[in-house]
Amino acid sequence: MKYFHEKTEEKWQQYWAKNQTFAATNNSDKPKYYVLDMFPYPSGAGLHVGHPLGYIASDIVARFKRHKGFNVLHPQGYDSFGLPAEQYAIQTGQHPEKTTRENIARYREQLDKIGFSFDWSREVRTSNADYYKHTQWIFIQLFNSWYNKDTDKAEDISTLIDIFEKAGNATVHAVCDDNIEIFFASEWNDFSSEEKQKRLLQYRLTYLAETEVNWCPALGTVLANDEIVNGVSERGGHPVIRKKMTQWSMRISAYAERLLQGLDTIDWSESIKESQRNWIGKSVGASVDFKLKHHHATISVFTTRPDTIFGVTFMTLAPEHELVSQITSPEQKAAVDAYVEATAKRSERERMADVKTISGVFTGAYAEHPFTKESIPVWIGDYVLAGYGTGAVMAVPAGDERDYAFANFFKGQNGMPEIKNIFNQDISQEAFAAKEGFELTNSDFLNGLGYKAATKKIIEELEKIHHGKGKTNYRLRDAVFSRQRYWGEPFPVYYVNGMPQMIDSKYLPIVLPEVEKYLPTEDGQPPLGNSTKWAWSIVTNEVVDNDKIDNETVFPLELNTMPGWAGSSWYWMRYMDAHNDAEFASKEALKYWESVDLYIGGSEHATGHLLYSRFWNKFLKDKGFAPTEEPFKKLINQGMILGMSAFVYRSEDSKKLYSKGLITGEKVHPIHVDLAVINDITNELDIKAFKNHPLYADYKDAEFILENGKYIVGREVEKMSKSKYNVVNPDDICNDYGADTLRLYEMFLGPLEQAKPWNTAGITGVSGFLKKLWRLYFDDNTGLNISDGEPTADMYKSLHKTIKKVTEDIENFSFNTSVSQFMICVNELSTLKCNHRKILEPLAIVISPYAPHIAEELWSQLGHEGSISTVAFPICEEKYLVESEKEYPVSFNGKMRFTIKLPLDLTVPQIQEIVLADERTIKQLDGRTPNKVIIVPGKVINLVG
Repeated sequence: MKYFHEKTEEKWQQYWAKNQTFAATNNSDKPKYYVLDMFPYPSGAGLHVGHPLGYIASDIVARFKRHKGFNVLHPQGYDSFGLPAEQYAIQTGQHPEKTTRENIARYREQLDKIGFSFDWSREVRTSNADYYKHTQWIFIQLFNSWYNKDTDKAEDISTLIDIFEKAGNATVHAVCDDNIEIFFASEWNDFSSEEKQKRLLQYRLTYLAETEVNWCPALGTVLANDEIVNGVSERGGHPVIRKKMTQWSMRISAYAERLLQGLDTIDWSESIKESQRNWIGKSVGASVDFKLKHHHATISVFTTRPDTIFGVTFMTLAPEHELVSQITSPEQKAAVDAYVEATAKRSERERMADVKTISGVFTGAYAEHPFTKESIPVWIGDYVLAGYGTGAVMAVPAGDERDYAFANFFKGQNGMPEIKNIFNQDISQEAFAAKEGFELTNSDFLNGLGYKAATKKIIEELEKIHHGKGKTNYRLRDAVFSRQRYWGEPFPVYYVNGMPQMIDSKYLPIVLPEVEKYLPTEDGQPPLGNSTKWAWSIVTNEVVDNDKIDNETVFPLELNTMPGWAGSSWYWMRYMDAHNDAEFASKEALKYWESVDLYIGGSEHATGHLLYSRFWNKFLKDKGFAPTEEPFKKLINQGMILGMSAFVYRSEDSKKLYSKGLITGEKVHPIHVDLAVINDITNELDIKAFKNHPLYADYKDAEFILENGKYIVGREVEKMSKSKYNVVNPDDICNDYGADTLRLYEMFLGPLEQAKPWNTAGITGVSGFLKKLWRLYFDDNTGLNISDGEPTADMYKSLHKTIKKVTEDIENFSFNTSVSQFMICVNELSTLKCNHRKILEPLAIVISPYAPHIAEELWSQLGHEGSISTVAFPICEEKYLVESEKEYPVSFNGKMRFTIKLPLDLTVPQIQEIVLADERTIKQLDGRTPNKVIIVPGKVINLVG
């Protein structure tokens, strides 16, 4: 009876689906284990063999935990809102809901084919109204909350209003906007409703504010930093500019310290933790206020080195700084305006990465040094970013290389004021004064002080003269939460006199309306501006036609939608109770599952999804909804499976195509080639197929320069991508070799966290292994061939070595070495001609997490009812691994001549007697008597003399 993977895999996939084999319960006496994959965005391209890598690893763990007696939650769903679907809708006119639904169907088909043990009864889609209803509800909770620094958590906005009514805001210790105006309780109580709302917006955890954003005119939307590559949009490669817009923002900065501290409590890689620490960017220093001369304004800067304040010789503002337009002199206006316009075309990442380019413009304004009263020229420069710190720096050429380079470059140029440019990291205040001609008024208080003492003293003196204070700063900025797109969650917001009002939660969801066009409106409004029915009636509490807007009972709705990360910032909690319509998850379900025990996904989400999701989880914990502070206990970042690309080489000045071995000295352009037109083993190009391929119509008349009568393509390992034609479809592998072969091979390629190249040629070995495993149980002619006899010691030893190794490997997430152990075990048992039930039954269980289809079939053929998936995992019995014999090396005068296998329980005299009587010893001694026989039991035997 031979093994046919097609029939077996289809049979068991249907069985799992019909019997809901992997459905978890929210009430179980078993211990819980929650394993989760970062859920996919369903693109039209479908999966390639790189995508399932993490899913296979998580599935092995999920299946292993079921065998170990856990109630396992292993769900799957789709991050189904996003820009790609909208862009496709714009190009084709198809509704993004339709293409998204079709893409999901394709993904589901592919995932099922690989045999994952997902609990599909809990599937979520972020674009479904029954899901984003709860995303809208969370947004409302954020709007109705503020961050109390005294309690160090989010609280209901009503508690803040209560403080305002009784005591004003002078004593409120909150995370809020800068430059808050102080008011008394009497003033608050006299404020109009609209004025109160404006004041509260300065404290809310989600708020409206004019913000510098990445605006892509071609796409008509704001882009997040991770949606921009090399200054252009990742989607389509369009230019991106910096632009001020009124946007919804999330006050993630309130959680900066808790996000930092929480990293010490979770089992994540140090590289991911360090990425988050750097992104949060905690700095301890001082806020310093520099008054502007001839202006009623102050420039505030944050510095980690207040002790260098006497070295300040100029100041630099971000080109977007709000004061730039106010303080620029008429003589400098043209130059400043031109520089600001040019800077707007560079992304923040581009500006941050550019450490070599020196550029800036003098504003014509001067600030006053708080101690020396010297005039300090104020410049703008694109190396300063408006969103970092205060958008201004006090430049100290004596202590910073970039400030020094800036000072040197612009010194005295075009009639600009002189920038003093001394550069010496450790220069004393006295030496600085002598070299630069400063009279350091009031600087005697620093004499003899070291760095820390001087820093403390400077802060004290700044506070005395009301020019600054000690401060802890974070690089982490509040997250822009608005997108000028159609395909996203609608905000549950309408506007009364320009002030945002939340729709009552009982009327959610606010469903995305139909629109004719997915582009912005002619007057630049977001795509929802194309809807004719997008207004809110406070009488009927429903969405109504726009022509009913009277700003008395019917008001305009928000036209922006939420960003892609909104739905993915809480989805793991929805899986806990996916069909609960009343709330995002019941308290009982949340208490039972708590948090994700194992989370597997790509490292590219280090400072995006992983940061936002931790923020939302902490907020929901503050409000009494989430049960834990951190959402993901352990995180593993799977490496990338790389594709093996193929190239032909076109000469620079003609249509000659040179074979790989003939391009020495030639100037050629490599051209990616579809793998369908080459022999993957010999790397020979099928020239006829190449010429007839629609992608290469331009080369039908090309001249092929061959080597030994063949055209050999070049090969290179690259990221798998449709554009590189190196994508391998997992469906093809499943059809040709089986899903179990794909699963084993992907694990066999190397450690989970490392990148590794795909090589289809190597998969045949894994396929052959599964056939060899099958033959342990079956004879090709007679069928099942199982003995109930007692196995030999060597058979037990082989099995229990495998049980021990696989158990340790799964617990340590070292899946590749398990596959090697399976192969060793099957080879050993084949050599021992093992067909014993006591060996082969537990072996089927051990291999089940890796190759579940063949394991299920073996278990069934062995006479068992039901699925193998919850059968107890075998326990390694150490007694079978204890060695009863030892193969000793026998040496003569230190040189090993032969080996001898002896029982380990022999005494030294017994060992010596056996060795001396051995024919090989007699031959080596040739009649001599050894002076000494050295025996170390279990280790060595050495005859000397």
